[in-house]
Amino acid sequence: MHKLMLKSALLGLLLSIGAASQAEPERFVLDESHVSVGFLAGHARFADVLGQFTDVSGGFVYDAEAERLVSGTVTVDAASVFTGHDDRDGHLRDGDFLAVEQYPVIRFEATGYEPTGEGEGTLRGDLTLLGETRPIELELILNRRAPHPIGGADTLGGSARGAINRSDFGMDYALEGDLVGDQIELIIEFEAIQEDA
Repeated sequence: MHKLMLKSALLGLLLSIGAASQAEPERFVLDESHVSVGFLAGHARFADVLGQFTDVSGGFVYDAEAERLVSGTVTVDAASVFTGHDDRDGHLRDGDFLAVEQYPVIRFEATGYEPTGEGEGTLRGDLTLLGETRPIELELILNRRAPHPIGGADTLGGSARGAINRSDFGMDYALEGDLVGDQIELIIEFEAIQEDA
């Protein structure tokens, strides 16, 4: 009887230690001073125009032990588009392209993450642009997680790449003759800070 009680107590102790040591999903917030959402758009097949959005915010909940993305949302201020040319940026903000007065926010809502290797995986989500929502995939590399060298915050850095067809969202200006390419390459670099529990 004493042996049975001892075994039960030992089993309970082991189970409680296992549960305590199991990592909980953690919330990360994008460091707005270290996040870049860039794009490449073809111009008449001569060269690509490189641009970016300068106002990006969001966060995600990630279970590092299970390599599982629980949730994530990124919002982009469409009017923050920047290509280094004022007239072009103004054109990108108007109804031919981003229609920022009608659709001021571009939104990405993560729906899942599938690891494909050590620190690498496919991030899936829904992108809302011009009032249209379409599924997209991004190839994600988790570069490093460590205390930040300035301030010591628990920081996770990553790089993501993907592509969309702008016509899928109803943006069809200058498609004829490939004056402006349909496929837009996405270039995303970020640092995210783990929020205190």
